[in-house]
Amino acid sequence: MSDTLAIMITMTTYGTWLRGDARGWVDDGVIYPPNPELEDADRVRLKHPVFRLPTDQLMNVGQWIGQSLIQRLEQQILAMTVQTWHVHFVIKATSVPVGRVIKCAKDAVRWGLQPNQPIWTEGYDKQYCFDEESVRRRIRYVERHNEEHGLPARPWEFIDMTIL
Repeated sequence: MSDTLAIMITMTTYGTWLRGDARGWVDDGVIYPPNPELEDADRVRLKHPVFRLPTDQLMNVGQWIGQSLIQRLEQQILAMTVQTWHVHFVIKATSVPVGRVIKCAKDAVRWGLQPNQPIWTEGYDKQYCFDEESVRRRIRYVERHNEEHGLPARPWEFIDMTIL
């Protein structure tokens, strides 16, 4: 296997992607089909209301994540999108453990919004890119999210495409 070039990370907000979800769901890297009964059971067990990022704060959320990752962990961000129920970002391969990158990103948003409830699900998804084509596909996937919401593909100045 070749070296990792980049990593796409997805973080979802609290209660927006439960086990059994109609979109499918993942547990320990295994993709499962929808299961409405399981989703309903998980929804009943939520301890807090479902959290969605405020629409009027999406650009701020992206800025907080970007600044924190760059200043605290010296990460190179290749792409990012912030939606109300999830965030995708692509970073250049790093020696910093992915869990630490996630904690830094999530903490930046917690500090910025200061809600009275959890913002994020406990887990996250990571997709490793081992060749330039997979890096380009992941970046384009993230950029399309921005464009579909009327934003430029790269709406934050910190996005750095020098890897390609």
